[in-house]
Amino acid sequence: MCHFTQRSSTLSFPKICNVFWRFHRTSTSHLCSCSKTVSDEKYQDPFQLGRRDLKNLYEDIKKELLVSTAELKEMCDYYFDGKGKAFRPMIVVLMARACNIHHNNSREVQASQRSVAIIAEMIHTASLVHDDVIDDANSRRGKMTVNQIWGERKAVLAGDFILSAASVALARIGNTTIISVLTQVIEDLVRGEFLQLGSKENENERFAHYLEKTFKKTASLIANSCKAVSILGCPDPKVHEIAYQYGKNVGIAFQLIDDVLDFTSCADHLGKPTAADLKLGLATGPVLFACRQFPEMNAMIMRRFSKPGDVERARKYVLQSDGVQQTTYLAQRYCHEATREISKLRPSPEREALIQLTEMVLMRDK
Repeated sequence: MCHFTQRSSTLSFPKICNVFWRFHRTSTSHLCSCSKTVSDEKYQDPFQLGRRDLKNLYEDIKKELLVSTAELKEMCDYYFDGKGKAFRPMIVVLMARACNIHHNNSREVQASQRSVAIIAEMIHTASLVHDDVIDDANSRRGKMTVNQIWGERKAVLAGDFILSAASVALARIGNTTIISVLTQVIEDLVRGEFLQLGSKENENERFAHYLEKTFKKTASLIANSCKAVSILGCPDPKVHEIAYQYGKNVGIAFQLIDDVLDFTSCADHLGKPTAADLKLGLATGPVLFACRQFPEMNAMIMRRFSKPGDVERARKYVLQSDGVQQTTYLAQRYCHEATREISKLRPSPEREALIQLTEMVLMRDK
């Protein structure tokens, strides 16, 4: 991890390391004999491999959202248009199969495991609707947001309704452990939003604050959904922890790359305005790394880039620094940890697809 310090003599490497590893278990032992990351299994594209289990995913979600009010139905269906990559449900069904194969060589996804994938996408979408209201966002996935079309009040209610429908689907699974695991996601989403509204004066506390917020708002959903399907498919607590750790690390890496793209991708390609986080007063990874080289950014961070010209100046500092590169490297470290975890399972096409997904997270451009 020496690359953290190659381009900035002011970066405190041990402190960043402590922050990073706080989010990981320290033990690297107890790897099983199948822990190599490349098996003899034939490579298959993760999206192709998960497609069978995700067939009619959005139609099934819409069945959960049956309502009598035409306007509410239209609002709920707005994001469930089937044009997304269904990234989270795909991870969930691949993890389900990988754990099932590890346990008893079953390659079938159980109905309850597929339900977890549906619920995960519903919770995620409800959080997007609410986030757009909080952020007063104009666009999402290349089209206008619900709050811009129907107004904030109705958007909040639509998000609440999607979340309630997800809760009903969760209760239908009939497993109290799974209910406990997935309701943790909802709590984390709320706590993560509150963390995002706050800030820390101390630089090292600020980075820990950022990573905790990133876990709660983004990674908790993936981590706990992966854990849920592992519980349904395998009784071994060690497998549950593997699934959870994989999801957590991939989720954090996904958001780190998202924060990088906010500075490096054009608005049309990204599907939302660039420098959006700065405009919301948020200091993400590239900013926090950049302020090590440009200490004058600390004052801007504390006032949440509220003065005229702050956003433009901060973006310029980030692009002049190695903040983007360092955040990307941190994402690589999280993906490496995800790969190390999932490699503890028995070799299977699904396991290899989950490994391949870590590369896709790092290479994505929108």
